[in-house]
Amino acid sequence: MKRDPLLKHDSSFVDKAPAVALKETAQAAGRVLAEPVSQWLYSAPRWLPTSHAQTIVPALFGRKPAVRYRRERWDTPDGDFIDVDWLAHDDAARPASTAPLFVLFHGLEGNSDSHYARTMMVAAHARGWHGVVPHFRSCSGPMNRLPRFYHLADSAEVDWILRRLRERHAGPIVAAGVSLGGNVLLHWLCERGTDASIVSAAAAISAPLDVHAGGHAISQGFGMVYTRSFLKSLKKKALAKLDQFPGLYDRHAVLAARTLYEFDNVVTAPLHGFRDTDHYWTTATIRAHLNRIEVPALVLNARNDPFLPERALPSQAEVSASVTLDQPDHGGHVGFMTGPFPGRMDWLSSRVFGYLEHFLPGE
Repeated sequence: MKRDPLLKHDSSFVDKAPAVALKETAQAAGRVLAEPVSQWLYSAPRWLPTSHAQTIVPALFGRKPAVRYRRERWDTPDGDFIDVDWLAHDDAARPASTAPLFVLFHGLEGNSDSHYARTMMVAAHARGWHGVVPHFRSCSGPMNRLPRFYHLADSAEVDWILRRLRERHAGPIVAAGVSLGGNVLLHWLCERGTDASIVSAAAAISAPLDVHAGGHAISQGFGMVYTRSFLKSLKKKALAKLDQFPGLYDRHAVLAARTLYEFDNVVTAPLHGFRDTDHYWTTATIRAHLNRIEVPALVLNARNDPFLPERALPSQAEVSASVTLDQPDHGGHVGFMTGPFPGRMDWLSSRVFGYLEHFLPGE
């Protein structure tokens, strides 16, 4: 079993102070990695001093690189559809059919235009890889057909998407998920065990490993800024779904929801077969099952992520030998911006791709 070269010589990396871990691993990593070690060990810039700044600035003000996509619409096994955005290459620079395919599952209310999606697709393009962003239902623009959306434990959706990609792609496949997408991907890895080897490796970025802890964190104080942003989009979709299916749930309860807990109790949980929010969030919490993963997987969470308190992060002893935990002190939620103002957003893609390519055939 290959291990992440950065952590190769010390599986207890995440249980130590970053400065100590750096001293113990940097020399070894430098002998193994093609990229400079400085690109792998995250340090927040001084002009982004707080977890909220490290989260909000990249998402709202980061410079998103230009990416061209080619869209396909796939009919789902249950009679719905999803839109799949493929990374477009010029004919002269089109990768070989056997080049790696990078699959990215987006976060809550995200899509192929999200800052992290564009940044990582640019990284895939630069490496001569294929890339694709499958959208969860309702996230590509048009409303989906069925009385359902998507959720934190939607592993069946990931399964049929990855198996369809496996059928049509000749080369190796690697997958990453961001926030909600990372949580769903981890569910799939835990449930499928060795059957998940249709992907060579995977990465989960800022996944809410303990959904109860994360939900509580963004339902109070400054966390309500994120909640209100999510609810603005989620409520709009929920009301549009009621136009499709009158009486599906209580319109007034949707409008009255002030937290994700309240919204999930009215919409997400009942639409997807859960009794209530507590049942949904308990089922979606993946931390206790990370010891079941058999495919190499990077689980990257900043310790100051405002969406998940540090106390909810697992230790290396709690996960399988196939899992590498990377828990830098800073980075926020899907932030990890570096450099002087106005900052760069390529550290995340360097970390993720540096990990994934280590497990490709022939590497």
